[in-house]
Amino acid sequence: MRADRLLSILLHLQVHQRITAHELAKRLEVSERTIHRDMEALSGAGIPIIAERGIGGGWGLLEDYRTNLTGLNSTEIQALFLNQPARLLSDLGLHQASEGALIKLLAALPAMHRHNAEYIRQRIHVDSTSWHSPEEAVPHLPTLQDAIWQERKLHFSYGRGGAPFERLVDPLGLVAKGSTWYLVAAVEGQARSYRVSRIQEAWLSDQPSVRPPDFDLAAYWQQSSADFKASLPRYPATVRVDPAIIPHMRYASRYARIEHEDPPDAEGWIRLCMQFEEEHNACEYVLSFGPQIEVLEPQSLRDQVIKAAESVVAFYAQRIGENHKYTKE
Repeated sequence: MRADRLLSILLHLQVHQRITAHELAKRLEVSERTIHRDMEALSGAGIPIIAERGIGGGWGLLEDYRTNLTGLNSTEIQALFLNQPARLLSDLGLHQASEGALIKLLAALPAMHRHNAEYIRQRIHVDSTSWHSPEEAVPHLPTLQDAIWQERKLHFSYGRGGAPFERLVDPLGLVAKGSTWYLVAAVEGQARSYRVSRIQEAWLSDQPSVRPPDFDLAAYWQQSSADFKASLPRYPATVRVDPAIIPHMRYASRYARIEHEDPPDAEGWIRLCMQFEEEHNACEYVLSFGPQIEVLEPQSLRDQVIKAAESVVAFYAQRIGENHKYTKE
């Protein structure tokens, strides 16, 4: 186990000009004290490791030092050959390149490891698309890629319905959420996210883009996603349900979430505290389970459910009357 970690540290040092003990500890999931002991072990083995203190410092290797590390264990081989989402690679124009790289890597592996690679590809397939989300057209994705690779500012017009607006941005990266692409870009130094399918036109500027030196795309997206979820409307409600429907309730709607569940009452029913996005989502959800769910509070939701149920009964009563009238005539 330690040998694998020492190898990983050496690879990180080759890839990164400088890397801190804190960052290494975070990536390898060990303590900083362990990293310091590992550095002593590598140095004792003759690896020319250097340490620089202060801002911008960290661990590194002497500039001219390089080593060829070709050993891969079976788990690492399986991870490399795990099927990548073909749709996303095709969007980026990288599907053929990915296949070519994997074929070259497979040819370079010892025969005993080729079986592991083919084994994982035939047994695990990753499909990043949703059952319900339609595929979005992203004709300007190559232009966005060019702006990112060439580090140039990007002009685009953006909008969905109505008059689009224009932006001049510093492109920071692309994010695939499921099968939906987002452009992360800075406007006046502020990072923002734009849905790529809503970009109507895009062209590169002659100006070089500015990228904050400490910007981390994955960290930004994680925080942005958390902020978005926190900003969604929250509508609390308390209901009483037949326990038979609880397994189905967890998958009935993406707008509903069970937050607390009480023990069964004297009649065997269960009281739930729930969160919905808005009141109309809560009403539709409750009506979908008919007499197997009862709204306790708020009273406004209970009144809305009753009103909606009565309107459905009145509608069908009217239709029955009309059909009976036509039958007699």
